[in-house]
Amino acid sequence: MEQNALLKKKSMLHDPNRIYIFDTTLRDGEQVPGCQLSTVEKIEIGKALEKLGVDIIEAGFPISSPGDFQSVVELSKAVREPVICALTRANKGDIDSAAEALKFAKRPRIHTGIGSSDNHIKYKFNSTREAILERAIEAVKYAKSFVEDIEFYAEDAGRADNVFLAQMVEAVIAAGATVVNIPDTNGYCLPEQYGEKIRFLKENVKNIDHAIISVHCHNDLGLATANSIAGIQNGARQVECTINGIGERAGNTALEEIVMILKTHKSLHFTHQVNSKHLYELSGMVSRMMRMPVQPNKAIVGKNAFAHSSGIHQDGVLKHRETYEIINPEDVGIDQSEIILTARSGRHALNHHLERLGYTIERIDLDQVYDKFLTMADGKKEIRDDDILLLMGDKAESNYKDGLSIKSLQVSCGDQASPEATIKLFYKGSIHEATSGGNGPVDATIKAIEKIIGRSFNIKEFNIHAIHSGSDDVSKVDMLVINEGKSYKGYGFSTDIVRASANAYLDALNKFV
Repeated sequence: MEQNALLKKKSMLHDPNRIYIFDTTLRDGEQVPGCQLSTVEKIEIGKALEKLGVDIIEAGFPISSPGDFQSVVELSKAVREPVICALTRANKGDIDSAAEALKFAKRPRIHTGIGSSDNHIKYKFNSTREAILERAIEAVKYAKSFVEDIEFYAEDAGRADNVFLAQMVEAVIAAGATVVNIPDTNGYCLPEQYGEKIRFLKENVKNIDHAIISVHCHNDLGLATANSIAGIQNGARQVECTINGIGERAGNTALEEIVMILKTHKSLHFTHQVNSKHLYELSGMVSRMMRMPVQPNKAIVGKNAFAHSSGIHQDGVLKHRETYEIINPEDVGIDQSEIILTARSGRHALNHHLERLGYTIERIDLDQVYDKFLTMADGKKEIRDDDILLLMGDKAESNYKDGLSIKSLQVSCGDQASPEATIKLFYKGSIHEATSGGNGPVDATIKAIEKIIGRSFNIKEFNIHAIHSGSDDVSKVDMLVINEGKSYKGYGFSTDIVRASANAYLDALNKFV
């Protein structure tokens, strides 16, 4: 195993443009409150990460609990291609536990380290730079007695003095570290500062070419991805990240963002082995298993990342996708962009959905449908396929030129008041108004309509459906109306159930006439 790890290390060091993806979803990501995983769940995610093509999986912190120890053991057995890494502190007990947990790993790595900033040295360890440096060297040497591949983390390197940090990095590489991790543990650095720190190490650590520099950035100021990119632009060749950017506090660098930045900005000339087409699927898996929803506007994998609702944007994307999309959604495992129909959508977007659903209409018809669409969209946040199908099937208010149509409807009801409806209808070429009571708001509305037309019809069936869940939803009403041996089905829609019922009744009546 040690020989394999050594060969892998040498291949890393000889490829100057290769970026190695270190995934810590199962370690740093799982530290988020409420996101703990069972061993079975960790194995499932681990196999998905292997399929994705990550280079290193940080499987856990074995000394922290028996469950974490066992998870590292089982992941070492189940996942064979990536390096399996276990975290430790700079002490023998932690390292012993990690070495034992990794005994089945094909490519084991021990990740050990200690604080490097004066803040950590003074307040966390109550120690001195000299003593901390000695502990760092001892930890690396001890870990090296178990496995060849040793990663050393200089905790809080983002706030560490660069000269001391360089001294520490040089010493641990001399002790046997194959990777040196320069964490911005508190998400403090600006990209320029962090990039300069990596460049300082490249220029001032004499044995730096004997190890890979790794970046591990937190997102407290929303700069984790930017800092990681700055790091690799200045010499780092490993990026530590998590699926969906989960992790301590505000999270870690998002794996999907790093991968797609490198893929999109080809001028950077960096390569990696991740198959980006699995990103969306894996994002959903991690979100479900960790019970941590992905925010809709999350880059790359959020549900709005490839969705367009502005009419201007929709028109541009439909004409030429790259107008408003720099990433092909298929590259991250999404079938296609989504054109979201809202009150801000234009005719082009509506026609796109109508054609997709099988409707071929002339422009004059599109104008009529678009007016109906805007009426529906004003009462509902988002128009979906069922809404469009209903829209195309509803004829109550626009398709019967000389028929009945609603101009206004007012309904009052409550615990202390009898239901009453006042309706204005366009009927026989003019506006008619009537008011009626009833045993409910729908009954009162139907009776008011019947006052205007001077006759009543028998409603045989009456059904109300919510197309989708939500308080702003469109209700669909269908009813079977019978008169003198004839029957017609009427359909109506509205965010108001009473209005939908009136629309359905009028739709049926118009079919009679």
